[in-house]
Amino acid sequence: MSNPQQRFYSFSKPRSQPRSSKGTSEDESPYGDSKCTQKHKCSQKWKSLPWQFSLSGHLSPWPTFASGQTILQNRKPCSDECRKRPGWQQHPLGMAKPKYLEQLENYLRKELLLLDLGTDSTQELRLQPYREIFDFFIEDFKTYKPLLSSIKNAYELMLAYQRERIRTLEPLKAKLVTMKEDCNERILAMRAEEKCEISALKKEKMNLLKLIDKKNEEKVSLQTEVSKLRKSLAEEYLRYLSERDARKILIGDLNELRYQREDMSLAQSPGVWGEDPVKLTLALKMTRQDLTRIQMELNTMKANFGDVVPRRDFEMQEKTNKDLQEQLDGLKADYEEVCKEHESLLQLHMMTLKERDQFSSELQEIQRTSTPRPDWTKCEDVVAGGAERWHMLAEGKNSDQLVDVLLEEIGEGLLREKDFFHGLGYGEEVPAFLQFDGTVENKKPTKKFVVDLLKDAWRERLTDEKKKFQDFFFSFLERRFGPDEAIAWAYTIFENIKLFRTNDVMSQFYAVLMGKMMESVYVNYKDTVAQLLKEMINADSQNEGLLTNEQFSTILKSFFPLKKEEEIQELMEAAGWLPSNSADVLNYHFLFMETEEGQSEPFVQKLWEQYEAEKEEYLAELQQQLGLKPNEEVTLSKLQKALMTIDPSLDKQTLSAYLSQAFQIPESELPGELDKEKEQEEEEEEEEAKEEVSIAVELQKVLERLRTADTKRVGPREPEPTS
Repeated sequence: MSNPQQRFYSFSKPRSQPRSSKGTSEDESPYGDSKCTQKHKCSQKWKSLPWQFSLSGHLSPWPTFASGQTILQNRKPCSDECRKRPGWQQHPLGMAKPKYLEQLENYLRKELLLLDLGTDSTQELRLQPYREIFDFFIEDFKTYKPLLSSIKNAYELMLAYQRERIRTLEPLKAKLVTMKEDCNERILAMRAEEKCEISALKKEKMNLLKLIDKKNEEKVSLQTEVSKLRKSLAEEYLRYLSERDARKILIGDLNELRYQREDMSLAQSPGVWGEDPVKLTLALKMTRQDLTRIQMELNTMKANFGDVVPRRDFEMQEKTNKDLQEQLDGLKADYEEVCKEHESLLQLHMMTLKERDQFSSELQEIQRTSTPRPDWTKCEDVVAGGAERWHMLAEGKNSDQLVDVLLEEIGEGLLREKDFFHGLGYGEEVPAFLQFDGTVENKKPTKKFVVDLLKDAWRERLTDEKKKFQDFFFSFLERRFGPDEAIAWAYTIFENIKLFRTNDVMSQFYAVLMGKMMESVYVNYKDTVAQLLKEMINADSQNEGLLTNEQFSTILKSFFPLKKEEEIQELMEAAGWLPSNSADVLNYHFLFMETEEGQSEPFVQKLWEQYEAEKEEYLAELQQQLGLKPNEEVTLSKLQKALMTIDPSLDKQTLSAYLSQAFQIPESELPGELDKEKEQEEEEEEEEAKEEVSIAVELQKVLERLRTADTKRVGPREPEPTS
């Protein structure tokens, strides 16, 4: 090992002696080590690192002559361990990196790993390891120390200048952000003012349009009144003319009568016979002329007033005319209504035609692209039991149900062939009763055994309701089959109930076990069926097990007052009372029996189908009342109001249960109920309540949670008022 005082060599002085074949001597060693005592400003420490020269007195020219890289040693720079290791200076110079370079790289890599460079706040610290490496170079290479120090100082000055510039620009950036916010607020204020002005102008426009319509209506009414006045004026004018002519005629008649009376008085006087005959002839002539004139006037009067009727007849005819006019107005109104209905029917007819054409084209497309209906008779030779068993399984089922039956038959065969099940592990998504690693035995029980086991589990569940259902199920299997066999039976029962979905007992137990249905749904459904059977037994006064058609229908209507007439008829048909059936009585006990494999009769199955359909209808009506999309959020108050609207008979306890299930909060933490009497007052405060923090959940999650619970209508909805 060379003396530490002789470790610095002149970089420009070449080696004068030739290179020995045995290697470099101890005095000619290019490696040296020392400890650096100067401390760095940021790191508060100083580490000494060895450094390396080439054999010719210059820095090592690696990697020009290196043929490969050695594995970096995981050690600190300038450690004594690297100096004490044997052969530290005997590595071939042409085959590996210089040791000093390796140590610097290791040191730099470690320092960088200690820094969190993912955030902006540590970007300044990233230069610290590089400063230390540079300081190592400055301290170890004395010859280049002034130049390297000047380079470092120049870069440090430039970095300080840049940092100062950044600090001076920070207030400008904040001021720019403030100005931007002010401008945005001004823009929003201007938009709000414009909206207010636009709304005011729209309201003024609507008022002016209404005023114009009102003026037009007044104009039309005035024109109608003027026309009526003109007509009445013309009638009055004609009447006055007629009265004037009649007055003149009457005055003439009075004058003629007065003249005749005077003539008769003269003729009856004693001195008339002694008058001149010429005068009498002339008087006779004048009298005849007057008679002719009067006769002509009489004819004129008959011609003019021959069609005049008495006032009594005129009033009767006028009353009749008025009645007929009223009837005509009523018929005109009816005619207009019929015309409107005819137009609406025409539009409906056109829409129906379009739908018919669309459905016809869709039917043709479906007929063209769809596959033919399957021939289910081919399954007779595949299903175990032959044609007789297949006919029993397929009786009264549609294609979708037949597919489920066929899948169950196929799955049952595959399940019988499987001897072991693979454990699902201990993940969070794995149910508690299935958490196991390894393989478990398939016990291969019969369907009857599984159904009896599930019924026993339900009976024990009534006495142990404190545990969760999954934990209870596993503890039940441990009590029944022992702790060692419980996990095998758990996998076996789970695979069976997951497969046989058409079996009522298995499908309902699977739904409760997997959390798709609450226990209360199954319990309440069984209680409903039991109560219905009890009602039928009470109605059977003779205790013969028989009910008439009328008794059966009356029991269904009284027990299910909210069911429609069509649903009652469906239950009657499911019980065996078809329109073509002439039976008078029915044995109602057979309606509630089950097969050995747990399959219920069609009547009980129809009750369950109607229960699920009524729940879906109730939830659809609730969603329609809320008027929200599935991805939108609904608050507790809105849901409460919607439930009370669609189901006014809902009591507070049931309402609290629905809200607790929908929002997954205890009933004790629910806010106060809405008071029906103060509903109008609280509606005015609803806008202020919206600003407060309230519970809000997506509508889709609310409906899914209510679907798992025993959600149903309590009473009929209030009928809408008729116009």
